[in-house]
Amino acid sequence: MILSMTGFGKSVVEVLNKKITVEIKSLNSKQLDLSTRIPAAYREKELELRNVVAHRLERGKADLLIYVETIHDEATVSLNLPLLSSYKTQIEAMSQTLSIPMPEDWYSVLLRFPETMKSEAPGSIADEECEALFQAVNEAVDGLMQFRREEGMKLEEFFAKRIENIRNLLAEVPQYEAERIAKIRGRIEEGLAKIAPVDYDKSRLEQEMIYYIEKLDINEEKQRLSQHLNYFMETMAGPQGQGKKLGFISQEMGREINTLGSKSNHAEMQKLVVRMKDELEQIKEQVLNAM
Repeated sequence: MILSMTGFGKSVVEVLNKKITVEIKSLNSKQLDLSTRIPAAYREKELELRNVVAHRLERGKADLLIYVETIHDEATVSLNLPLLSSYKTQIEAMSQTLSIPMPEDWYSVLLRFPETMKSEAPGSIADEECEALFQAVNEAVDGLMQFRREEGMKLEEFFAKRIENIRNLLAEVPQYEAERIAKIRGRIEEGLAKIAPVDYDKSRLEQEMIYYIEKLDINEEKQRLSQHLNYFMETMAGPQGQGKKLGFISQEMGREINTLGSKSNHAEMQKLVVRMKDELEQIKEQVLNAM
């Protein structure tokens, strides 16, 4: 089973006089790279929240965003004027240093900065609010994981189609092999005929020709490529978390296809190889997004 590393999840919970909104999104990455944007009131829980998300996601570049809104008048909310003043001073200094114009609408610019609103509610988090916060985070991660599963199913269908296309192209190779060997042998004999008549051991020449043609034999490459195709499908149907392994298998497939191309010495076979490479390139692009 494949999971995509691309996903999005969102959850909204209401507790006491607050509405907590949690959003989490992820993209592909070799390791877990988690960024957070958490209100100051919840900073003491940041490590625990990170552990919850990291345990579930495993891999991917993820952003965890948490917003809190007051929905009743129980808490007094006011503008953080000292902080707003500091933001304005820095923007003015930036404008002068970089020679760029001042903003036309100071209100919309300043209020976009974090912590511009402050609440006079107690700083400590009530147990009920803390429980709601973790509930929202887990629900958002659930949503993201469901998104990943759905995208993973699409990836499986995509990979299966590309593998089948390569398999069908490989099945077309044998029809050109007899002609290919005959042409190689003919070119050698034609080249020898152009050489001034000399005495040579025809038996030895035949041995050397057989040796040369055997070096261009592609049966092993065909067999190994077929095995890699089967192994890719078996791995894809196995436990989740096989994205890296699928990447390694696709690299091995590429080696066999490249060797087929270098040994083919036949125009139609080389066309098949080019089409195989095109299918494999599409696999390699998408396998980066597979867990």
